[in-house]
Amino acid sequence: MAKITSGDNHFVESRNGAIPKLDPPDSTLLCELCWILEFPQPQSIVQAWSTILENHCHQTLDTQASLASQMLISQASDSLDARYSHQLRVSRLVQLGRWLPPHLLEEIQVEGKLLIRLDQSKDQLNWRLTIGCSLSGKWILHWGVSYVGDTGSEWDQPPKDMWPHGSIPIKDYAIETPFKKLSKDDTFHEVKIDFNPSSAIEAIHFILKDEETGASYQHKGRDFRVSLVNYLEDDGNMIQAKSSFGKWPDAVEQLPNMVLKAEASCDSKNENRRLEGFYEEQLIVKEVSVGNMVNVAIRKFPDAANIVLHLETDIPGDVVVHWGVCRDDAKTWEIPAVPYPPETTVFRNKALRTLLQPTGNGSRALFTLDEKLDGFLFVLKLDANSWVNFQGNDFYIPLSSARSVKGQSDNESEETSGKAHTDGIINEIRNLVSGLNSEKSLQTKVKEAKESILNEIEKLAAEAYSIFRSSTPSYPEEDSDADDAEPTINISSGTGSGFEILCQGFNWESNKSGRWYMELKEKASEISSLGFTVIWLPPPTESVSPEGYMPKDLYNLNSRYGTINELKDLVKSLHGVGLKVLGDVVLNHRCAHYQNQNGVWNIFGGRLNWDDRAVVGDDPHFQGRGNKSSGDNFHAAPNIDHSQDFVRKDLIEWLCWLREEIGYDGWRLDFVRGFWGGYVKDYLDASEPYFAVGEYWDSLSYTYGEMDHNQDAHRQRIVDWINATNGTAGAFDVTTKGILHSALERREYWRLSDQKGKPPGVVGWWPSRAVTFIENHDTGSTQGHWRFPGGKEMQGYAYILTHPGTPAVFYDHIVSHHRSEIGALISLRNRNKIHCRSIVEIVKAERDVYAATIDDRVAMKIGPGYYEPPSGPQRWSLALEGYDYKVWEASS
Repeated sequence: MAKITSGDNHFVESRNGAIPKLDPPDSTLLCELCWILEFPQPQSIVQAWSTILENHCHQTLDTQASLASQMLISQASDSLDARYSHQLRVSRLVQLGRWLPPHLLEEIQVEGKLLIRLDQSKDQLNWRLTIGCSLSGKWILHWGVSYVGDTGSEWDQPPKDMWPHGSIPIKDYAIETPFKKLSKDDTFHEVKIDFNPSSAIEAIHFILKDEETGASYQHKGRDFRVSLVNYLEDDGNMIQAKSSFGKWPDAVEQLPNMVLKAEASCDSKNENRRLEGFYEEQLIVKEVSVGNMVNVAIRKFPDAANIVLHLETDIPGDVVVHWGVCRDDAKTWEIPAVPYPPETTVFRNKALRTLLQPTGNGSRALFTLDEKLDGFLFVLKLDANSWVNFQGNDFYIPLSSARSVKGQSDNESEETSGKAHTDGIINEIRNLVSGLNSEKSLQTKVKEAKESILNEIEKLAAEAYSIFRSSTPSYPEEDSDADDAEPTINISSGTGSGFEILCQGFNWESNKSGRWYMELKEKASEISSLGFTVIWLPPPTESVSPEGYMPKDLYNLNSRYGTINELKDLVKSLHGVGLKVLGDVVLNHRCAHYQNQNGVWNIFGGRLNWDDRAVVGDDPHFQGRGNKSSGDNFHAAPNIDHSQDFVRKDLIEWLCWLREEIGYDGWRLDFVRGFWGGYVKDYLDASEPYFAVGEYWDSLSYTYGEMDHNQDAHRQRIVDWINATNGTAGAFDVTTKGILHSALERREYWRLSDQKGKPPGVVGWWPSRAVTFIENHDTGSTQGHWRFPGGKEMQGYAYILTHPGTPAVFYDHIVSHHRSEIGALISLRNRNKIHCRSIVEIVKAERDVYAATIDDRVAMKIGPGYYEPPSGPQRWSLALEGYDYKVWEASS
């Protein structure tokens, strides 16, 4: 049955999966989260608490939790002196996570229909494939094509003239197109694909994806396939013309209840194909999570010897708490001393059972416990056969953090109290974060619970940061030079030092010379002189594709870019001019050396001679014997099963070998959508990179073909992946790139401010983990899958090179006429010590202009509209100016 948790393991599990779980973060998470919040420094703990309640509770807390916490604070203020009142406020904040609602999940199934129709366009020249879905949700069509004469099961990207509005490329093998509603209030969604019947396209392949849950829907375990010729053999996954037309639903019509069948022609392959229209319905089932909550809160009044624990749930019916206490980490159950709550009985002299008392929305009980106890243990009994526990274990609520500090002088007490409460908050954040991600959550996600946990973490971090800042000693003015001091930021694989500027050191054509390593070596000093600190090199391994993204033998580093010795020589030269070097590693998939008995390429050679157990088991193209994929499958090569111990061990050894043998300082991680971020954490913990960034790429949100202003769902998915890595890696800020496209192309600069007046991409939520960019080898170069608006590149660079995050510059732009302007912007960024956590204040976001100040040192504007920084105590001087952009510096 379903399980819930509280205490140290805020982990939610259902029949079909679990909310993910992270390993505990280090204490630097506190400062990191405070940078995210851009929280004002409060004058006191009381002010911090009031600010949190005023600004956040109504948005993020469960209503009962918010009211209860305010009630407790009010009672404490009335009954305790000021010092203890402060302590209780912080203690209450520490314990606020106990009110966080872990969910008791049940999965219900909602049935709907997938409707596929092929018919001729009104002009009688082209044909149209329409795919509709009757279920509510944010649906994405992940699709591609195959051509006449193709062998194998790989997809190709459709030609550009087939792309519906709002489509984005997925590598070079597919695109993703958002479904559109027929009307604003309708649940029916559809995608229309127009094509010329005389083209060489043989079939259209697709998978339906639910953006809200991350689930994918296939046809009988395989991709849907719609044949555009009449000689293909039906291999079980074909949707084909066999009937006259059915009725297509609109906003007011009922869905047809009958599946219509028809006949296919039998023309030979050599005859001209004759398309026949058809209409078909497929049953689709969506799993929806519904849940209950259990809330636990504890409090301690300093002058009392007892701790009060409040347990409440909205589980319907009679709920019995089977409980006890423990005195040490062994968590051995004991029966505590009286008093007990009403309706409590002793169970076999080993535990107590308390019937929760009914309330308007569930039931609850209050437990009075001795302060010397270490923890509270419990499970819930719903009926004779139904129990709620934590993964087969007891719930454990630690009681130590509710104890007060006594018997000290005022100064000693304040210092010790601040440290104790800050440590308590750190532990509480660890408890909360542990509920966010785990390998078992890969099938089920509960977005509301995860967001609630993150909101609580933000509040706890803000309070801890206020304690930290208020306790920091001040020094005489003559001994301080705070304005010129760089922020103290620890080196971590997710952020580096915080001042990185990344250069992508190749494009899609760089492999063609066969000596790219040597060519780049000649440019090392020039790249360094522009102000870059990190350079990203292309994939180094032997590869089926010359660009390196279809790796084969991972230990063979003789590639189309050069030999292993040339690579070592290049890395040494780059280090010599002060550049850190990122290797581009493809961990999601690998091309096989041999075929299995069925003729499928899934047996590997070389030093890592894996068999088909290393291939995920849910990709029918490659018939792996591994477990189900932990992400989205890449259809062009076998997807590696990272849940296998031998796979992770081998990949960790390989990454460590690259660090030692080649001298890489970090990683660019390809196609991280394909596997769980928790595995990335394992790889980064072992290889200890200076800097790491993942490519998490998917569709932005569109309505009726227009990009939505609110892209929170899109950036949330990227942030979720970063969270899954425990913050050990950053991610490319695809959200910001997409929004810049629309803002600049359509003269809609208002898009560059979200609903809260913050940057609308990942950089607005987690700037230290956002790697901003406007172009790369996929989107630009000769591929041009999602090219930045022409002539507006410098507006894009004026934005990312003045804003927080870690900016990345594309090689093609460095060697173009933009070189000097980019160099000037980099120089300005370094001169003003702008870093990944710099503070942005958006001062204007209108139709034709966007303007902002950064760290009160730099002002900038992009767009044709007017903006000049206001005159006043702070004087501004124009530093840079170009086509539709300006940048100013504050004068000293």
